[in-house]
Amino acid sequence: MEDFCARSGIPAGVSGEQLARLAMIQALKFGVQIYAPCAVVGLDVSDELRPIVELEDGTRIETSAVVAATGARYRRLDIARWAEFEQSGCIRYAATELDLRGYESQPVAVVGGANSAGQAALSLAARGCTVHLVVRSADLEAKMSAYLADRIHAHLQIHVHTRSTLRELQGDDTLAAIVVTSEGECAKLDCRGLFCFIGADPASDWMTGIATDDDGFVLTDSRLPAGTHQAPLPFQTSASRVFAVGDIRSGSTKRVATAVGEGAAAVSAVHTVRAG
Repeated sequence: MEDFCARSGIPAGVSGEQLARLAMIQALKFGVQIYAPCAVVGLDVSDELRPIVELEDGTRIETSAVVAATGARYRRLDIARWAEFEQSGCIRYAATELDLRGYESQPVAVVGGANSAGQAALSLAARGCTVHLVVRSADLEAKMSAYLADRIHAHLQIHVHTRSTLRELQGDDTLAAIVVTSEGECAKLDCRGLFCFIGADPASDWMTGIATDDDGFVLTDSRLPAGTHQAPLPFQTSASRVFAVGDIRSGSTKRVATAVGEGAAAVSAVHTVRAG
């Protein structure tokens, strides 16, 4: 962030909190009404032209269009001290360059058996890490592509633990080791960082009457059932004046930059539907 700020005309830098506050002030200058803190609990789309957002305190906000960007919550394991190590930064839910920084040549663990977990394991191993890949299923190929599985099996620094479950986190201020059980046997493994890839749950339960996939992610544009709209607009849901962007959307890329771009495109689509 500091490097970006220095290059973009903010040489003194700006924190994420400051940036968010400045964005809020700018929105207020354009007449945006902000409800905070509050929770959205429902969506009434019985009137196709006037969707209504329902807040926890009973407030009903009548709108001409809605853009849903409530995201998804990463799944967490119900293990003692999980929140403690999460807050200290020892537990991560992505394997970006920033997430991997500081773990070079360290022992780490990746929990999960799908492609995202496999890609994270390979990225960490490429940085000299000793990687313990903890998988619940009996074989790696159950949910992972054969290409990734073959690369992982061939990598000397990745140790695959199938039929295994993470049971315990150990360490003082930072993570030092994990305990994994497999078919009744326990193993203590050195671990400085834990990368968790067991999925995410979309914050879409408030979007009453909107079409979703089997996991609750909101269907948009090309993913909508045939015949929903004659020519779906970008990020349009099954309700013509409701749009979804970011992690809440089925098939999203799960990256901040992508979500921001989707939001901008959705606003353009809002103008189109309102003009129509």
